[in-house]
Amino acid sequence: MPEDPIAHSELAALTRRFEEVSQQHDREFGIIKSDLTAVRLQVGNLDQKVEALDKKIDRNQAQIVELLTQLIGQRPAGS
Repeated sequence: MPEDPIAHSELAALTRRFEEVSQQHDREFGIIKSDLTAVRLQVGNLDQKVEALDKKIDRNQAQIVELLTQLIGQRPAGS
């Protein structure tokens, strides 16, 4: 039974289209993966900044408590 040239050419065309779409998906996946990596780095940087702010707030609160403790028992100026 001889090969059908029309079916063979359509199969080749479908194969090419499948490969093109597959390559496009691979490229798009690579872009998305790269974007996610960048987002992870930014989130990590934000976490570090939040941690530093928490430490600074803790230090400031400790200083406020210390100053208020020193003021207890002192008479107001002019008394």
